[in-house]
Amino acid sequence: MTGPRAGDRLHVLLLFGGRSPEHGVSCLSARSVHAALDPDRYTVMTVGITRDGRWTLLDGVPEAPEGALPAVGERGDTVGLVRTRTAPVLVRFGDTFEGRSVGPVDVCFPALHGPYGEDGTVQGLLASFGVPYVGADVASSAIGIDKRQMKSVFAARGLPQVRHLTVHRHEWEQDPSATLDELLEELSPPLFTKPARQGSSIGIRRCEDAAELRAGLEEAFGYDRVAVVERALDGVRELECGVLGNATVRVTRPGETVHTGRFYDFDAKYLSPVRLQCPADVPGHVARTCMQHAREAYLAVGARGMARVDFFYVEDTGAVYVNEINTIPGLTPKSMFPPVWAAEGLAYPRLVDRLLELALEAARAGERYPP
Repeated sequence: MTGPRAGDRLHVLLLFGGRSPEHGVSCLSARSVHAALDPDRYTVMTVGITRDGRWTLLDGVPEAPEGALPAVGERGDTVGLVRTRTAPVLVRFGDTFEGRSVGPVDVCFPALHGPYGEDGTVQGLLASFGVPYVGADVASSAIGIDKRQMKSVFAARGLPQVRHLTVHRHEWEQDPSATLDELLEELSPPLFTKPARQGSSIGIRRCEDAAELRAGLEEAFGYDRVAVVERALDGVRELECGVLGNATVRVTRPGETVHTGRFYDFDAKYLSPVRLQCPADVPGHVARTCMQHAREAYLAVGARGMARVDFFYVEDTGAVYVNEINTIPGLTPKSMFPPVWAAEGLAYPRLVDRLLELALEAARAGERYPP
């Protein structure tokens, strides 16, 4: 691994967009990260990944009208990473495919969400070129995005979870009626159906009966070959803790998302009014439980750099359940990760600085190991 010379600005590759249904959310996260990067300290190369996977060099991050999500356009020049004899370099290709160097890459900030970005695919590419990057490594990213595998790892760690089952698409296609009967026998409605590898509540549906369960599974299988079916809880509050660190881990007090929807769906997260309460107004023992479980979940999947761990808190019973971990949490103005850290005294620009520091630290520590 190479790095910047003393006194030089750090060359940061900011990646966003991508092939995931969370393309627009990724652009929102990247816009916030870009605004927080000090131009006196960083040379930032903004590279958008189009919906079909092309890397393109942009002058900043795309914007969109209020109430809409931005997208990476098709007009920018194609770029790619090249490993030279001395360092990774970003290269621009024109219509003649004659490559021109854009500049060296000291570290990458992948502000990517969902498949083809948060699942280890981009992390493996960056590791192959020897580029340090913000966030979890290949294996941890793959586990963190896959709800089926993630829940298995949490169970092995003894973390409390809501009762759930997984369904494979081939099982569903072979005998939908038998699959429905088995699910309803094991898990009584109301239920949630979720694609195993998708974020931002995309493809999630609340199901009150067999007909809605059938529709929910069909929707989930539109995004993945595995679906998770999970019991819905009554009177639940949704709490979230931020985690930072590599060898040494720091955890925030939980924050709470207050919204008006039936559950915290995509519109509530990014398009509708929402209130973030940081820290959450919960008893001290509940906050401490969330923080302890967040640390355990982070260690369980082998995360590094950052993560957000989400919880269900049932106020009537006092029960706390681990919902999931996000290894590249949302970084938009409506996302919870920056506010929970701000409540701990770590403002957004310093948070971004710290994430880049952790990326370089992790690269130095793991230089002789596989990704």
